[in-house]
Amino acid sequence: MEFQQMRYVIAVAEERSFTRAAERCLVVQSALSHQIKALERELGVRLFARTSRRVEITAAGEAFLVQARASLAAAERAMSEAAAAGGRISGTLTVGVIPTVTAIDIPSVLGRFHRAHPDVRIRLRGGGSDEFIAAIVAGSMDVAVLGLPDSIPPKGVNARVLAREQLVAVVAAEHLLAGRRRLSLEELAGEAFVDFPEGTPGRVQSDLAFEAAGVHREVMFEAMNTDLILDLIRQGLVISLLPPALLSSGVDGLRTVPVADGPSRVEYLAWSSFNPAPAAQAFLDGLA
Repeated sequence: MEFQQMRYVIAVAEERSFTRAAERCLVVQSALSHQIKALERELGVRLFARTSRRVEITAAGEAFLVQARASLAAAERAMSEAAAAGGRISGTLTVGVIPTVTAIDIPSVLGRFHRAHPDVRIRLRGGGSDEFIAAIVAGSMDVAVLGLPDSIPPKGVNARVLAREQLVAVVAAEHLLAGRRRLSLEELAGEAFVDFPEGTPGRVQSDLAFEAAGVHREVMFEAMNTDLILDLIRQGLVISLLPPALLSSGVDGLRTVPVADGPSRVEYLAWSSFNPAPAAQAFLDGLA
């Protein structure tokens, strides 16, 4: 069994498509399919159920996937440790970034890191703080920028505070509240809101603040994309509570208003508490 076959299986499982997996692995689809079929013959099980339109991983495939990821991670870690011992940083750096990151200029930071360590492959992942923490603990992510309520620090990982900020009300420029100098949560009770999905860290801080104030609010729209959130506000459909730095440079058609008893959040840089890989340590050192 070859490591390349494991990579192909992982790619197909994550992409749910032989075509997209082949594009990701930079091989022709026929070669990728041939290697996976050869692996299935060697193992004596089907890893994927597939038709011309659909690909699903089997129970045997799920079991194989767990160990394949662990084996590849171990092999890559061994190579990067050997390279680091010789003064060269290599391997893979997987970075998680929340949609509302404001404390770090991610493109600039990654650009500097790439120029300093060109042999490191950088993978950038979007998502939520909870899944990033779980991924770091599981060893599938190296570092992440998190956004959490002030009262709920990250657990199970190392972390340092990047920024602490109070959320502001974001409304359309024509909204009746746009000219106010300051608001309270009670004054926002009758408004329709857009927010992140229920239960996600990006929303919890606002839910907790309204609950503590004894104020009910109605979240009419849910979205993970900040551009979509801002566009919905701009259309006058809803308002939101967001980090002020998201609009610090000025956004046409929108206004921000401080909220006296509004929620606050903390941005953290998080990484594994157990023996970070050389690429992760180099990244952390560069941000020190």
